[in-house]
This record gives sequence, structure tokens and C-alpha cells, in this order.
Amino acid sequence: MKKNFILKKAISLFAMVVLMISGSISLAQTNVYDDIIATSPNHTSLKAALDQEGLDVVLQDPSGTFTVFAPTNDAFDALATELGTNIAGLLALPNLSDILTYHVLGVTVPSTALTNGDIETPVFAGNTVKLTVTLGGDVYVNQALVETPDLTADNGVVHSTGAVILPNETVVDVAIDNGFSTLATAVITAELLPALTNPFAELTVFAPTNEAFDDLATALGTDLAGILALPNLADVLTYHVLGSEVDAAAITNGDVVMPLSMTNSLKLTKTSEGDVFVNQAQVTSADITSDNGIVHVLNAAVLPNETVVDVALDNGFSSLATAVITAELLPALTDPFAEFTVFAPTNEAFDDLAMALSTDIAGLLALENLSDILLYHVVSGTVLSTELTAGPVATLNGASVNVDLSNGVMINDATVTLADVSADNGVVHVVDMVLVPAPLGTSDVINQEMNVFPNPAVNDLFITNTSNTTFQITDIKGSVVLNGVANNSINVSSLNKGVYVLSLITDQGTSTHRIVKQ
Repeated sequence: MKKNFILKKAISLFAMVVLMISGSISLAQTNVYDDIIATSPNHTSLKAALDQEGLDVVLQDPSGTFTVFAPTNDAFDALATELGTNIAGLLALPNLSDILTYHVLGVTVPSTALTNGDIETPVFAGNTVKLTVTLGGDVYVNQALVETPDLTADNGVVHSTGAVILPNETVVDVAIDNGFSTLATAVITAELLPALTNPFAELTVFAPTNEAFDDLATALGTDLAGILALPNLADVLTYHVLGSEVDAAAITNGDVVMPLSMTNSLKLTKTSEGDVFVNQAQVTSADITSDNGIVHVLNAAVLPNETVVDVALDNGFSSLATAVITAELLPALTDPFAEFTVFAPTNEAFDDLAMALSTDIAGLLALENLSDILLYHVVSGTVLSTELTAGPVATLNGASVNVDLSNGVMINDATVTLADVSADNGVVHVVDMVLVPAPLGTSDVINQEMNVFPNPAVNDLFITNTSNTTFQITDIKGSVVLNGVANNSINVSSLNKGVYVLSLITDQGTSTHRIVKQ
């Protein structure tokens, strides 16, 4: 009986040995280092780096669970070129261990478990890695494309990448770490993480706040989901990004720069008070630095729409464009949601005015009432030539131009030589003369008697001789923003910075004043 038991046990052991030899049973586990990285001819540089830093032992741990984003030899060569060195130089980097462990997650994540916008903390916790899964199925870790996914071992998975990722602080980190959640979500949705996490990019990002995106959604009659569903979302976002680093000090009034989006240029304004605008949006916080660029915070989103300013810039109205820039009117006229009708004088018209005033273009640009003259050419709303009616039409400077339709179209003494040049925020009619506000009339006599000071104002405007006087303040779009009774003063502290028209109404008539709120 005992002999039979021993015989059966021996037969069982022999069968197990046979199965082990045949490969049916394996007691040796595979690991991501020995069985994938060390045996790959495309990852010899990675193997050398892991060996030097003693990380090969870590990745051999049979009890570990790892995801390794493994840069190829070509990826290491490209990094060496960017850093102006060679593989030996890379191996001598003081933070090489940090770089390598930035490529490793402490969990096993196959490619099928990845979703667009995943943000993971690697073994090196100095920064997160940002994952992109495109609609086409491509996977990126930061800027690096996963070229070969899902090389599996018993203790994890390896995804071979076409670039080395670095734990640098990027413009994306600035957005994520400072509460720009809507911008970050939009960047993820538009699959722009790879471009903006490139550690060797040099970017300037004009970053709208969450409130700015809320305002954009309201203006478009939608919500955040509607914004994220815009077919041109990527174009809108890249319209906020320059391909070079530009700090606030380097911005000059009237800079016209081309962003990553090639749909339209950005128009920059730096006011005499030092405020900076990008199109209609004001920079509320400047020069937030990162390793791959600079971030300036905006209080509004900008859109690559064709505006009345673009009509002037793109059609050779250089004198008008320069005057608009000098008068700091770009923010008003680039508003994509405004509606303007602009009577645009040609360059020859400005030359004629300069000659009549015995000066030159520089002299015109130095006129104290330059802004008033320009606003005298702008009417609120989009009015096509077929919609013009004879008679006075109020302009944004508070005075009216006269429309005469008896012989073509005339605005005061100027002839409309080209009508109905359309823009996304209005229409432009070309005129052959610069329109100049009429000389002092009855209402201007009232203006002289009713002094308004200080101008510019911060909190209160004071008005002399205000008996039985009501007031109305309109913004650059012609919208009433404040009205009431003027009892010697008007509190304007609630108004945003900018140019406004104050109308004072008495029994004798209405007087108008251009005011500036600081």
C-alpha cells in the first residue's frame, strides 16, 4: 500500500516537470524591464538610463504594478538635440531619475482604459502627466505620441512613445493649477494638450477666465456644453495663443500679431494709462510664467471674427487704422458682438484734411479731439446703404451726421464711394472726406455753460448749472448704461473703464460731452 502511494506521488512530480518543460506551467513571472525594455532594440537608450539610475531593479519587482511610457532611441536622440548634447550628456543630467520616474505610473493602465483628458500622478510626483485620446484613436502622453501600446508583462504594461516627456511646468499647468477649469476642459476637448504641453515650445497664452467663457456662452445663446460643441473650438482656442513669448512690457499700442490660428490676427492695445487689451478683452493679470511660455489673463474670450477694424486693415485704410489705434479705439471696434456702421475715410481724405489744417498725418494724430472725430464716423447698429434714410443720424460721439440721398449717398459733404463692405460686427461705407463735427451751435453754448469735471473721472463727475437737468450716459456701442437726474454731480464708479457720451437734457435743449472713465 505504501509503495503504491510513493509510486503515484513520483508519477505526479514527473508529470509536473514535463508540463513545466513543455511551457504549460511557468513558475517564473515576466516583468516590464527584463521582458520588454531590456530585450527591445528600440529602447537601448532607455535601458542604459534605467540601469545607471538603479531603476531596473524597481521595474523587475514581481509584486509591482507599473505603466511605463517608454521613449524610443529616436526619442532620446531628439531630446539630446533639443538640449544641445548627446546620449552621454543625457545620462549626466542631475534630474535624470526624476525624468525617468515621470514616465512611470504605479498602476497598470492598458490603452483601452485611457480616456481623453486623464490626468495621472506618476511615480515622480513633481508634476502630473496629461493624456489625450483623439477621436481618431491616437494616444498621447503630454506631447508624446504612443507609437506602440500595450506591451504587457506580469507586473505591468509598456507603451512605447515617440518623445521623452519632461516634468516641466507648462502653460497647461498654469491653467489647471489656477482655477481656469473651463479653459482646461476646452483645451482637452479640442485635443490641444499635446501642443500646449510641449516642453520646448515658446508660447504666449491669453487665458479667458471661467466668467469670460460664461459671458461668451450667454452672448452665443448657449451654455458651456454648447461652447465645447462648437465646430471651430480648436480655432477659437488657438486664436488665444502666440507661437512666441511676449511679456506685457514688450507690447506696444497697435501691435497686430498672428496667433497659432491663422484665421485672423490679434490687435493689441496699450493705453496711455498702461492697460493692455487683446482685441476687446482686457488683460487683468499679466506675465504668469511657465517653462514653456507666458500666460496673460483675459476678462473676455476673443473670437477670430472679421470686424470693421479688419475691413480697414485689409483694404489699405492705413490712415484710418493708425488713427483708431492712436485714439485707443481698437478694443471698442473689435468687439465681436457689437454692431457698427462705419463711414470710412480713405487715405486721400485724411491727406486732404491735413492740408486744409496746414499740417500732416502726424498733426492729425495729435489732435486733442481725434477720438471725437473718429466716433463721429460711427453709428450704432448695422445700417446697409439700402436702409439709410435722409436726415440726421446720431453717431457715437453724440452729434449727428446728415444723410442726403438726393444724388447718390452723401454723409454731410462727403460722398459714399463704396457701400456695404460687410464685417461680422457691422458694415463699412467708404467716404471721400473726413467728417468733422459741426462748429459750435446752440447745444454747444449750453456745453460751455454746463462745465463737466473732472474728465477723465474715477468716481464722480461734477456739473455746473444743473437746475432741472436729467442725464443719460451711453457706451461706445450706443447702449444706455446710466441715466437719472444730475444734482450737481453724477456717480460713475459703476462704469467700466472706457469712453462714453454724456447727454445733459434741459428745457433749452440737449448738450453732449465725451467723457472718459478711469
